[in-house]
Amino acid sequence: MYAVIRAGGKQYRVAPGDVIRVEKVGTGTDGQVEFPVLAVSGEAGQIEAGQQSDARVVGQVVEEGRGAKILVFHYKRKKQYKKLRGHRQAYTAVRISEIAFGGQSFKAPELPKKEAKPKKVKAIEAEEPAAEPTVEKASAKKKAAPKKAAKKSPAKKK
Repeated sequence: MYAVIRAGGKQYRVAPGDVIRVEKVGTGTDGQVEFPVLAVSGEAGQIEAGQQSDARVVGQVVEEGRGAKILVFHYKRKKQYKKLRGHRQAYTAVRISEIAFGGQSFKAPELPKKEAKPKKVKAIEAEEPAAEPTVEKASAKKKAAPKKAAKKSPAKKK
């Protein structure tokens, strides 16, 4: 089961559960996006969207961001003309959650919910609480030996 949709001036072939990157779209309520359908294909063959007016494709917004930087370089030889500009295209990642037409609805399987990792808890030492070192123990520590100066080699006289 798949459908052909239009988004951002391009056409995409999608199935329930697919994640596609389309040009930035304004999100609807609860991050739901509905796309115009060009064609739908089911078990009984291909059906044009013009024949089936109730066809719809619904997606859930997963992520919004900007793509990799593209450098645009204009250059004219022998004329000392150079121009360098960069561009990053904004995108929206959408997960197709449902394709519906002709009274049938094909839904994507639910994603398993991620569980939060348990925080590490420090072990509490109930038997022996940590005691602060006393002055006697601190002075009993061995002191470091002072550094010795390097021996000077005798200078040669001529």
